[in-house]
Amino acid sequence: MSKQYYVYILTNKHNTVLYVGVTSNLQNRISAHIQGTASKFAAKYQLTKLVYFELFEDVNDAIDREKRLKRWKRTWKNELIEASNPTWRELPAY
Repeated sequence: MSKQYYVYILTNKHNTVLYVGVTSNLQNRISAHIQGTASKFAAKYQLTKLVYFELFEDVNDAIDREKRLKRWKRTWKNELIEASNPTWRELPAY
C-alpha cells in the first residue's frame, strides 16, 4: 500500500486568515493544530478549521503544490476553496 500525502488549507472561525500545510497524516495533523502544537502561526491565529485539501501519492508533488499555494494571492486561494467548498464548511479530516 502506497503512502498518501495531503496539502491542506486551514482557517479560523471567521475565515480571515489562511494556513497552507502538507502532511502524511491529515487526521493527526489537524488534531495537533487543534491542540496548538502543530504550528506557532496556526496557534497564534487559532487556525483549526479544515476547509480544503488535496491528496497526493508522491511526497515531492505534495511539497511542490504546497510551495506554489503559499505563493498564491489570497483571492486565488479563496477561489480554490470555494470551487469545492463554497460555504467554507469545516471538512472532516479522515
